[in-house]
Amino acid sequence: MLEERETKEPAMNPFQKNESKETLFSPVSTEEVPPQPLSLPKKPPPKICGSNYPLSIAFIVVNEFCERFSYYGMKAVLTLYFLYFLHWNEDTSTSIYHAFSSLCYFTPILGAAIADSWLGKFKTIIYLSLVYVLGHVVKSLGALPILGGQMVHTVLSLVGLSLIALGTGGIKPCVAAFGGDQFEEKHAEERTRYFSVFYLSINAGSLISTFITPMLRGDVQCFGEDCYALAFGVPGLLMVIALVVFAMGSKIYRKPPPEGNIVSQVVKCIWFAISNRFNNRSGDIPKRQHWLDWAAEKYPKQLIMDVKALTRVLFLYIPLPMFWALLDQQGSRWTLQATRMNGNLGVFVLQPDQMQVLNPLLVLIFIPLFDLVIYRLVSKCGINFSSLRKMAVGMILASLAFAVAAAVELKINRMTPPQPGPQEIFLQVLNLADDEVKVTVLGDENNTLLEESLRSFQKMPHYAQLHLKTKSQDFHFYLKYHNLSVYTKHSVEEKNWYSLILREDGKNISSMMVKDEENKTANGMTTVRFINTLHKEVNISLTTDIFLSVGEDYGVSAYITVQSGEYAAVHCRTEDKDFLLNMGLLDFGATYLFVITNNTSQDPQAWKMKDTPANKLSIAWQLPQYALVTAGEVMFSVTGLEFSYSQAPSSMKSVLQAAWLLTVAVGNIIVLVVAQFSGLVQWAEFILFSCLLLVVCLIFSIMGYYYVPIKPEDLQKPADKQILHTQGNVINLETKKTKL
Repeated sequence: MLEERETKEPAMNPFQKNESKETLFSPVSTEEVPPQPLSLPKKPPPKICGSNYPLSIAFIVVNEFCERFSYYGMKAVLTLYFLYFLHWNEDTSTSIYHAFSSLCYFTPILGAAIADSWLGKFKTIIYLSLVYVLGHVVKSLGALPILGGQMVHTVLSLVGLSLIALGTGGIKPCVAAFGGDQFEEKHAEERTRYFSVFYLSINAGSLISTFITPMLRGDVQCFGEDCYALAFGVPGLLMVIALVVFAMGSKIYRKPPPEGNIVSQVVKCIWFAISNRFNNRSGDIPKRQHWLDWAAEKYPKQLIMDVKALTRVLFLYIPLPMFWALLDQQGSRWTLQATRMNGNLGVFVLQPDQMQVLNPLLVLIFIPLFDLVIYRLVSKCGINFSSLRKMAVGMILASLAFAVAAAVELKINRMTPPQPGPQEIFLQVLNLADDEVKVTVLGDENNTLLEESLRSFQKMPHYAQLHLKTKSQDFHFYLKYHNLSVYTKHSVEEKNWYSLILREDGKNISSMMVKDEENKTANGMTTVRFINTLHKEVNISLTTDIFLSVGEDYGVSAYITVQSGEYAAVHCRTEDKDFLLNMGLLDFGATYLFVITNNTSQDPQAWKMKDTPANKLSIAWQLPQYALVTAGEVMFSVTGLEFSYSQAPSSMKSVLQAAWLLTVAVGNIIVLVVAQFSGLVQWAEFILFSCLLLVVCLIFSIMGYYYVPIKPEDLQKPADKQILHTQGNVINLETKKTKL
């Protein structure tokens, strides 16, 4: 979502103006290609209001806004969808999220190859946009609770995400480049301004969608729960609009034919040099000055020299994936952290996945702040703040952001009830009888594990931690009620929460064990459940679209998530009467148990108990880590691309962008591996990433210290003399006195 600054290099390919995560590349052919006429319109293309701007770019800009709205809007709610709809654990949710992100940055290589070697940019955008739309449809269907079960939802989700990754990645290198094709060479200044508007549309789409789609998910209820189908469906509709708008301009577009893929040429050149060197290992064969010189038998000298300059820059790309590994966790680990925080900011309630909106918002603030204020102040202080130093400082800021995230995580842990570990359970006892009951929990050897006396309609002040000898175990309970003693047995399994509910049965006393959900609160919302002591089923209308039924004679409902707030009059109905329940104030993120009891003189009432305390730590505590990581992104990403462009020949710009995309993809794979195999608690994982990036920053600084920058004029200066030899169909270009 980072808007890229313009580079001040003459004769620059327009596709070098990029944002960090939306980097686009346009291949440039190094081979002689027979001239092919462009499919230009017979008359000059229509302009916008008499200016030099082609009317066709309006369709492209609107298309990009809708497509970015579609992508970032869908991605904003993806982690919570995995966690709360598909019921995956946090590690699996994080892994699949980053696997999807990684795939989105691998597929642009495929999209560029299709566009430049086969279909051309226009047809590639159209066809892959259809795949994109199909992916959204499948993904939205997978979010419908009424459509199949868990396996169906999982399969549809994974298929939909795969199609979306192919679509969004495939058109990524084509759309901006196709917009640049609409301008004539004499309108280079207008083309530069067009790219500014183009990337503004990217940031606008991501900013708006990241704020809106979490509201569609959390504020709208579908089938009694969060409306993920709507949160995915609206971005899908925006992608349909993007496709329709783009197709509407078909007749006025300039459509250059495919020109060949420079990325494949570079790969082939490097591979031929390596294989040729391997095949000529004999000591009798003279050594060559550079290992790429072994490609001279097949490839032009100019291409080899350009690849040499390229490899110097690509060597500096080796440490870069670790930065992206940290940056892209805003949508996964940081969103999961926000679910355990209080989103009530007084003026409005912020959803956990809405915190991601800070990134594009701060990017738009920080870019002019750094360019116009900070960098100039540093320069006036006489400090040589080179590009490589800026990138190193960006890494340090991202590392500090994760150290802050670890501190916030520790603060959350101190306020959150502990979780049961292996061979442990948490147990609470609720006495719904009309008099005091003494409860004794006995182990396998009749040893006392817990002893508690509870008055009528009283529960234990907190959960008791009990240890098991195996993963599952039977506990014996001794209940003393009046002069009556009752022994009962219940089975439990490790790592679970349980509630033992005591109730009178005539003159007798009985108990039932209820398994509590492991994660009672979802999305930071309030969670409630009911126990009905009446002899009739009760139908409860919590809101206009949340209904539930609780069975008679101590029936227990499932957990229901609701918005926090005042619930003074909740409508309830039995088969013969209607009544209202006063549930009072429900705090943000808390879990409540309501026991519906009969009152002979009045309507039934609700006894309210708080199982889990409310989230106390404000979500605003995440602001420092977002500010640090976004500042690091501005210093690292913008500077990194500008520096690499200035150090490589113009023919290699697209290859650099392809390599930049691959560093993002590899960074997401790093997160996937750590999430699956580290086994660390969350704050320790944050510290691990912070330390890893510091180590990588040190390595990068050493590499940068020994790197000798190339002046742009040395790259752009033409050869003093070129000798063109033509032998049959093979053209060899010999360049003499070329400076590097």
